[in-house]
Amino acid sequence: MVTPVAVSNFESKSHSSPDEVRTPDKTRVEIVRLEGFTIGRFTFEPGWRWSNCIKPVVKTDQCQLSHVGYAISGRLTVRLKDGTNKTIGAGESYTIPPGHDAWVEGNERFIGIEVMTADQYAKP
Repeated sequence: MVTPVAVSNFESKSHSSPDEVRTPDKTRVEIVRLEGFTIGRFTFEPGWRWSNCIKPVVKTDQCQLSHVGYAISGRLTVRLKDGTNKTIGAGESYTIPPGHDAWVEGNERFIGIEVMTADQYAKP
């Protein structure tokens, strides 16, 4: 049985005035910190690709983070190191294991809310 996580503070914060912002090429990561949790709003512009925009910052061959999130708008294709591809679209929740590349599909920016590794994403 999974033990539920308990929260003791009643908090709310806006991603319009985040605690931290990271802005690699074609990327905006807005970080909000709440008691025991970090939530990120990730915005990737058309033409964004992890291997072009984030790899130079983190200096790994592929993204080594796990992701859990929800896609608000746009489409993001993810390719795992084994070659498996999946496109995530607006309205979908997702999990992505470490060892992947990703890119924005089409001309609409991708906006997602990340609830697992936002505090580490796009950090040198």
